[in-house]
Amino acid sequence: MGDAILVDREFGTGAVKITPAHDFNDFEAGERHGLQRLPIFDRQALLDPQGLKTAGVDQGVIEAIAGLLASKARAKVEQLLKGCNHLTKVDDHKMAIGKCYRCKTVVEPYLSPQWFVKIKPLAEPAIQSVEDGRIRIIPEGWTNNYLGWMRDIKDWCISRQIWWGHQIPAWYCRHCNKELILEEAAATDSATRSSRLTILQGAIPIVGKTAPSTCPGCGGQQFIQEPDVLDTWFSSALWPFSTLGWPEQTPELKTYYPTSTLVTGLDILFFWVARMIMMGLKFMGDVPFRDVYIHALVRDAEGQKMSKSKGNVIDPLHVMEQFGTDALRFTLASMASPGRDIKLAEERIEGYRNFANKIWNAARFAHMYLAGEKESQPPTDRSFPGLWIRSRLNDTIQTVTMELDAYRFDRATSALYQFFWHEYCDWYLELIKPVLQDPLHPQGPATRQTLQDTLEVFLRLLHPFMPFISEEIWQTLPHEGETIVTQSYPVPQTHWHEPSAEETFRLFEQSISLIRNARVLLSYPPGQDVRVFVAHEEPAANTTLGTLEQDLAHIGRGRISPVPIAQWPTSNILRLVTDGVTVGVSVEGDVDLKKALDRLVKQTEETDKESQRLDGKLNNADFVSKAPTEVITDHQDRLRALSRDRAMLISSEQQLRAMLGT
Repeated sequence: MGDAILVDREFGTGAVKITPAHDFNDFEAGERHGLQRLPIFDRQALLDPQGLKTAGVDQGVIEAIAGLLASKARAKVEQLLKGCNHLTKVDDHKMAIGKCYRCKTVVEPYLSPQWFVKIKPLAEPAIQSVEDGRIRIIPEGWTNNYLGWMRDIKDWCISRQIWWGHQIPAWYCRHCNKELILEEAAATDSATRSSRLTILQGAIPIVGKTAPSTCPGCGGQQFIQEPDVLDTWFSSALWPFSTLGWPEQTPELKTYYPTSTLVTGLDILFFWVARMIMMGLKFMGDVPFRDVYIHALVRDAEGQKMSKSKGNVIDPLHVMEQFGTDALRFTLASMASPGRDIKLAEERIEGYRNFANKIWNAARFAHMYLAGEKESQPPTDRSFPGLWIRSRLNDTIQTVTMELDAYRFDRATSALYQFFWHEYCDWYLELIKPVLQDPLHPQGPATRQTLQDTLEVFLRLLHPFMPFISEEIWQTLPHEGETIVTQSYPVPQTHWHEPSAEETFRLFEQSISLIRNARVLLSYPPGQDVRVFVAHEEPAANTTLGTLEQDLAHIGRGRISPVPIAQWPTSNILRLVTDGVTVGVSVEGDVDLKKALDRLVKQTEETDKESQRLDGKLNNADFVSKAPTEVITDHQDRLRALSRDRAMLISSEQQLRAMLGT
């Protein structure tokens, strides 16, 4: 017979045996072609003489191999074929063989009576629940995996021949099934005798919640319960409602079913998730959860699956002892990008331990000054740093909340990290130091209040990711309630949004960036006080720069003159320009202009090289078609920034050459 599914004509002779009773693929082929199932093994996986005879095996062959394991009978069969001149040659082929996961013994497929669930009537509503949006699978790409499995689903074998599990609630009348119930003694390691029970095909079960008292067929009262237990996944499929008191209509069941979110791994999307959906719809009439979040698989730094035998397992207890539990939690969240496995390396965890240290040190800094008088002020009376940091915190709350709703934990952690490290610590804390360090400063009380408020809100925002350090620090701040766990999660506050303060900060940041670039180009030491001129092409922005004079002097470490460009010196000044802002730094002292020029030329060459690299990638159709949208956007932004940097470098180079007279 021909079978295009089973046979690969390019492999070997193109002819294969078909044993529907002893091979999964052959079984399917037998079903397609209506073949007999002829078992030739007994229950101990030994070749059964009666089965061999039924299958039409020659008596001489039966006598040679009966009672042997297949592995030992194989050599005997080879000898018999050679003796009859029926064997041309023997080739070895690599193939997948099922083995016991404990003792590694080869598992021989064997037909026996089993319990099945007719699955199509359960699968169709489960498919519909995902297609109509009652259940959402995240990332969305796994939805097709789910639907593909469910549409090709086969009837579910739910019986297992193991010692643990829920015993199947079925009983057999001893009298009615006396020819189909086999009980035989089996020796155990303790030299005692135990009974081995086998229920043969054709036995008639009585299914019920409790054991029957009398047989409906013969009136007998002697029963044997089905020895098989339910598949673990069958019992687990009942979990969403059986744990809440089902089948009783308990208050817990009414309150918590259905639940909101299931977090699980891709490897059990079919084994567990799909079956919970089917059982929930069947027994509860509703889906068991609304969202299914498929998390990534944690691999080692090389992308290999962690394995004890490979020796590449990262012990979480060791990592938590070395770097802290918060650092490990934040690392895993930061790497939880949809559709990507996590390549976990200790260096990455160490980086987020440094973030935890940053938070701790910022809190220590705050406590140095929070003991003084505090005062809340209306926005009109608040200083620029206070208005700006509240607006940035408000924006961070919006971003984190939005990303959590979308299950983008990686982007939520990025927003938290960016805000606290680069805005709160690098800018805000530095800006308010002069105020805090002056006990008589008029802005002191309001600044201390804003510092305390923003730190407390940030800790609540951080808490789901770093619960221990956030709780520890929160307890040291004025608060209501016993623990941060019971506090409300931060929500955006409309009155915190200050577009004008954010625009002022952008102007301030641009000016500081230019001042720092000029200091580096001229090799000024960080502590050297230099003369700095700053101006903007727009009058309103010029006025704003005037209000920032003290902040610019503090962060820029120089003597700031926010005056029109017409009033600047005409010589010995390096001018840098970007987006309307012009900064002039005096060339003073023993500045080595030749060395500064060489550095500029080298920087320009490096900028050109990086620009060419990015431009090449963006002009590569293959890269653009495959790269994520955020990667393309990042490359475009970097290319524009490099273009601005190059213009500034060329201008600076021309100015230095003019000073050198070259």
